[in-house]
Amino acid sequence: MTEPERRRRKEPERRDNHTYYRIGISQSSSIVPDVLDLRPAKTDLDLPHVRVRKDCERLRRAAWAFTTRRVPIGAANSISLPSGRPESGDLVLARVDALGHHRGLQLVNGRRRTMFIGDEIVVVYGNRYASSQFKSFVPESMGPCHLVAGGGVASRAVAWHDKIARGPTHITPIGLLVDASGNRINLRDFALSSIDSVGQYLPTVIAVVGTSMDAGKTQTAAFLSRGLISAGLRVGYAKVTGTGAGGDTWLLKDAGADPVLDFTDAGLPSTYLASTAEIDRVLLTLVGHVADSGVDALILEIADGVFQTETANLLSSATFANIAGGIVLAAQDSMGASAGYDWLRNQATPILALSGLLSAAPLQIEEAGAATGLPILDREGLSTPTNVLGLLGRAQQHSMSLSSVASAHVSDGR
Repeated sequence: MTEPERRRRKEPERRDNHTYYRIGISQSSSIVPDVLDLRPAKTDLDLPHVRVRKDCERLRRAAWAFTTRRVPIGAANSISLPSGRPESGDLVLARVDALGHHRGLQLVNGRRRTMFIGDEIVVVYGNRYASSQFKSFVPESMGPCHLVAGGGVASRAVAWHDKIARGPTHITPIGLLVDASGNRINLRDFALSSIDSVGQYLPTVIAVVGTSMDAGKTQTAAFLSRGLISAGLRVGYAKVTGTGAGGDTWLLKDAGADPVLDFTDAGLPSTYLASTAEIDRVLLTLVGHVADSGVDALILEIADGVFQTETANLLSSATFANIAGGIVLAAQDSMGASAGYDWLRNQATPILALSGLLSAAPLQIEEAGAATGLPILDREGLSTPTNVLGLLGRAQQHSMSLSSVASAHVSDGR
């Protein structure tokens, strides 16, 4: 083979930013086909603008959890390396390593996405206290941790209920989301504007409180809303405490409440370990924004049971006492109803009625009624306008008495 033939067979040729090799079929053949070299061209992949573009594409492909719904995808400019100590509310891109109790993720649009190992998800760091599920804390490092809520909360689980046979879902953080200035993105950066006092207009507020997790609080709130709406009233809803998840707010929207807000709208992924002052801020902020919409009645939901620390502190606070006109207590059984009633009647806000899971059991209804003397309303009872208007009227009377006392104090110069 001559030297020109050797060069024609082996030397690459660059055309249209691609490399082609000329390969002869045989020495005697005059056909010389072009073969495209599919090897990637050498480019500098470490350029900042290239990294940012790749990060943005990666974030667009990831599944964004319910807890992140107030954060626009475009707010995240890139992903930081997994280093340092995360804070509650920080957004993190994580990889699913092992599926446990939570095998699905609640998305921003309300759909529950089935997760697979290797999926990349955008979730939020937070603490959790759930007696029927997990106790967990924001980890001290960016190492592997757990998904402890279907709404998208990354945390380090330290204990869980025996029924959680699979344990928590395991995830590994890939990096924190940062903005164009390199600052971490946190839920509080996109929260509703804080309100530190009740405005001139405050709708009548009924708080739904429970004896424990899974006592029927959200169902009570939903059917109470239906009853008030059937009576011709416009009803708003706010969940003040708990762990970020979409089920409760979606149910209240389906029931017709509008607006529907929760503590994540105030910048918290969870209220566990939040200070009393911070939870008072959340309460005032949510009540203020719902009141500004012009509703006739506002249903507040308080998570967990009355003995849970943050719940007990909130129910005992002066801020709650000045806002809530009455309480509907949801209980699982008559003993829980009696204990909850005994604790709550030492607070300033009157108990209007009982409801929850016990309302499905006639014998529990008899026992709880004898122990407390309170009316007990099941779903049908809560959906009946005459019943709930009676509850609303009693709540209004209490609120008016509070206003009269406050006015007297002002006139006395106190």
